[in-house]
Amino acid sequence: FKSFLFSPPAVCGTAPLNSRKAVTESRIVGGQDAAAGQWPWQAMLQIPVAGGTALCGGSLINSQWILSAAHCFKSTSNVVVSLGRITEQGSNPHQVSLSVSKIIVHPNYDSRTNNNDLTLLKLASPVTFNDYISPVCLAAAGSDFPGGTSSWVTGFGTLSSGGPLASTLQEVNIPIVSNTQCNSAYGGITNQMICAGLTTGGLDSCQGDSGGPLVIKNSTRWVQAGVVSFGEGCAKPNFPGVYAREEAEPPSDPTPADLHVHTLKSRDAAAWLPWLPSFWFCCSRCDPHGTVQL
Repeated sequence: FKSFLFSPPAVCGTAPLNSRKAVTESRIVGGQDAAAGQWPWQAMLQIPVAGGTALCGGSLINSQWILSAAHCFKSTSNVVVSLGRITEQGSNPHQVSLSVSKIIVHPNYDSRTNNNDLTLLKLASPVTFNDYISPVCLAAAGSDFPGGTSSWVTGFGTLSSGGPLASTLQEVNIPIVSNTQCNSAYGGITNQMICAGLTTGGLDSCQGDSGGPLVIKNSTRWVQAGVVSFGEGCAKPNFPGVYAREEAEPPSDPTPADLHVHTLKSRDAAAWLPWLPSFWFCCSRCDPHGTVQL
């Protein structure tokens, strides 16, 4: 990914309608409803699967690119990205929905270990920034987020493991957990991962939130530190959520020779049905934090 970088948009990480603070605050269990414009980079990704549509999250990183999780995608078609959306089914006056022209999977993504669980999606056309749709800043290479750092996670996923989908975009404030502590719970935690959650459990991302952003307030700007990836259940004690560590700037248009590029075209269902079972169970958070069917 880092071979194709340019300066981030000047407006990145600014959310005029967001009053959230960088310090940890008391939250209701499982998070709370977010207001329109609080997280203007939040994307809802609707992915066609047999029998319906799967849900993942994502983040807008410049006018034409979305960052999400690799485990949400195989070569597929008709992915719809919604920006400026605040409710799952209600009125969304600021929503813009676009198709995707290209999916770029991180070249070092390992579906067995979930290492480098990152994917870029190129929108079919650029979006115009406003108070409800604007990009997040991406963490610079070498950024350090020590244990205890306050972070926020957002998404439209389920409110509990196996529970109902959120009707409104949810937000939850959780502390970063050191990789050493996280590894004691899971094993196999790498430098390409970052963990967040409470030892006591109760606050976490969940099914359908995969690909969504983990953000941290840095002075006056919000910086994305991770992408929802996997975990053991949802909000279990001693099992923090695991996120793909993000340390890059928004990409220019990479070339197929250098990255795994899937140009999206219409395909018969038979062409991708053989891998569907592994899509649903590709990682441990494809139970707690993977795709869910709408």
